[in-house]
Amino acid sequence: METAGPSTHHITSDVPLENPGPSTHHIAPDVTSDSMTSRDYYADSYAHFGIHEEMLKDTVRTGSYRSAIINNGHLFKGKTVLDVGCGTGILSMFAAKAGASHVVGIDMSNIIDQAQKIIEANGFKDTITLVKGKLEEAELPIDQFDIIISEWMGYFLLYESMLDTVLLARDKYLKPDGLIFPDTAKLLFAAIEDQDYKEEKINFWDNVYGFDYSCIKDIALREPLVDTVELKAVVTDPYVIKEIDLLTATKEDLTFTAPFSLAATRDDYVHAFLAWFDIVFDCTHKKVKFSTGPHAQYTHWKQTVFYTPSTVTIKRGQEITGRISCAPNKRNNRDLDIAISYAVGDEEEETTVDYKMCVILHSCRIPLLPQSDSW
Repeated sequence: METAGPSTHHITSDVPLENPGPSTHHIAPDVTSDSMTSRDYYADSYAHFGIHEEMLKDTVRTGSYRSAIINNGHLFKGKTVLDVGCGTGILSMFAAKAGASHVVGIDMSNIIDQAQKIIEANGFKDTITLVKGKLEEAELPIDQFDIIISEWMGYFLLYESMLDTVLLARDKYLKPDGLIFPDTAKLLFAAIEDQDYKEEKINFWDNVYGFDYSCIKDIALREPLVDTVELKAVVTDPYVIKEIDLLTATKEDLTFTAPFSLAATRDDYVHAFLAWFDIVFDCTHKKVKFSTGPHAQYTHWKQTVFYTPSTVTIKRGQEITGRISCAPNKRNNRDLDIAISYAVGDEEEETTVDYKMCVILHSCRIPLLPQSDSW
């Protein structure tokens, strides 16, 4: 798909999923894309053009894929290519333009109906074949491919990610010595000072127009926030907590526990931890890479903020040590259960917070207006 980034309004069900295995999308309703209603989009949010518009306009994301593919025509010329989660078909068309002999794009969403029209409108009907369905169930017109391309990343790299589907495609369809675009991902971690915004997002619940809403405060604290954070808020060096080589990774690698050690770069306070990811097309002649971190140009993935229950005081050179664990939720494997344990300096007692990424909260950091008891 053109993204693994989720809709902002999915609501988890109390009914366990019958088949929580990998797929390229939420299951599409059995209607044409032209006749879909809001009820259909709830089940198949990726069918709406608005999600794809945001991703296509993400110049870091789309431009990096274009550079990696178009500028490496010697890798694509005469090759067969599988586009996992093809969305509107932009990566498939990049591959065809780079000289691929045949491209197969697969997607579960009804957006593939529009992708077919786009491919035909751009003269790639004979080069690109689109297949609608789940990768593990569909029959593809080619048994093995030279290259797999996919934009599989989600928020926090792995939230609603299609990586498990890409790994399945690799094991089932990629030729020996085949290539994957991209082939390397790193998940990074740091601590930030964020007092003002934590007051608005978390401590807000202590007093809502004079009423005690503090029962929601703990829930709000445990739901990570997808947001854009300024570099000046980062108060520690970054630390790589996970590195994924798509040529060798297994599905089991997506459940992990990793230690971290964050060295403070100045005397300050810590109100939250911050995560982002870097992507590398390592197989390209001239390495193509991009970052979603606070130091880099904006991407639609932004960063992920994990607020701490209490403020942490740090001094320059002091270390925050701990570990982070991440696992797919047992009831919905596209959600994530994340636990962060940490201590400062020589402290023996660790603080542990369990977070749940299920309904993604976005923020544009607009200050709240003062509350008033009168009109």
